[in-house]
This record gives sequence, structure tokens and C-alpha cells, in this order.
Amino acid sequence: MGGDPEAEVSEEDQDKADEKRSEAQTAIGDGDYEKAVQLFTEAIVLNPGAAALFAKRASCFLKINKPNACIRDCNKAIELNPDNAQAYKYRGRAHRLLGHWEEAAKDLATACRLDYDDQANEWLKEVQPNAKKLVEHERKYARLREEKDLKDRLARAQKLREEREAAAKEFEDTRSPFADGAAPGGGGGGMPNISSLLSDPDILQALQDPEVAAEIGRAHV
Repeated sequence: MGGDPEAEVSEEDQDKADEKRSEAQTAIGDGDYEKAVQLFTEAIVLNPGAAALFAKRASCFLKINKPNACIRDCNKAIELNPDNAQAYKYRGRAHRLLGHWEEAAKDLATACRLDYDDQANEWLKEVQPNAKKLVEHERKYARLREEKDLKDRLARAQKLREEREAAAKEFEDTRSPFADGAAPGGGGGGMPNISSLLSDPDILQALQDPEVAAEIGRAHV
């Protein structure tokens, strides 16, 4: 729904685009937003590098309840002119209509920062409560995920500590002169299978975790 923004625009095409824009504004005044969209589209074809034309058409898409089309036009307007406050304003409103509270709050705040607008500010106040709730919700679940990760690491540390203690006990048992019924001065059983324990990939991986290593160190203090 637009021409090539890199194309060179002649003075004649510029004048024609301005005429179409003026006609579109008249259509908006008459409440005929469908006609305004058509006229802005014709203007964009003539002058595809004008960010304001995309932002104006976006506002018409809002009026006819086409928020996704509005967002596409606003994206293009912002691409052409990152400081176009109107594009952020209309995109923020479109996000609000789609229930994208955080995106809406961000865009509307940007619009007010670039060029304060009473309507944009009112729209911002409307979305901020829901946006804040979503942020708090995401933070809560981020904390829960972190707590779960910590519990998993501590569980691995506990398992490793128990296996090390079991290996140490096995080693002490084999050193006892009376282990397994060995007579005093006898050979007293074989060496423990510690090498197989330490070759376990899960244990080796756990040993690489600084928190696990610290936990094991504390257990042997």
C-alpha cells in the first residue's frame, strides 16, 4: 500500500501528493475514513518517502478499527522518521486495542516525550495500570524461576555431597583391618570404586557449578 521510498519524487508528484493529502483531510472532516485511506494511499504512491502520510493513514485505520494495518503504517512512518510522535501515538493506541498493554504504554510515553499531546497522555494514563500489572506479574514469575533454579542446584549439591560421603565411608571400611571378616594383619578387602563415581558425567558437571562447589566446601568445614 505504498511506493518505493527511495524513488526520487518530482515537484509535480509532490504537488499531486499534497492535493491528495488535502482531499484526504477533507474526507476525515466529513467522517469518511475509508475514502481518506484511499486518498492517503494515492498520496503515498506519489510521495512514498513522506512519513507523515503513513502516520495520517494510520490514524484513519484506527477509526475504521483496523489496528494491525495501523501498526504497519506506523512502523513505516517510524522507519522513515524515528522522531514522528504521531506514529508512536497511533501505534500505542492500536496496541491498546489489541490488548498489548506494555507496548501501548511504551509507545504512548515515547509520543509524549517527543511532542506532548493531551490525547496521547490520556491514552497513556488509560493503559498504565494494566501495563504495570503485567510487569509485576512477569517479575514475580522471574523470581519463582530463579528460586526453582536455585533449589535444583542445591539438590544437585546435596546429591553430590551424599555420594562423596558414601564413597568416603566405603574407603574407610576397606581400610579397617576387620572389614568383611578380615583377620588382623590381613589384606582386608579391595579399594573403593571412587574412580567410577568421579567419572559420572552428572557429577563432573555439578562440580563445575561454583555454588555447588561452595556448598560441598561448607559441608566439609
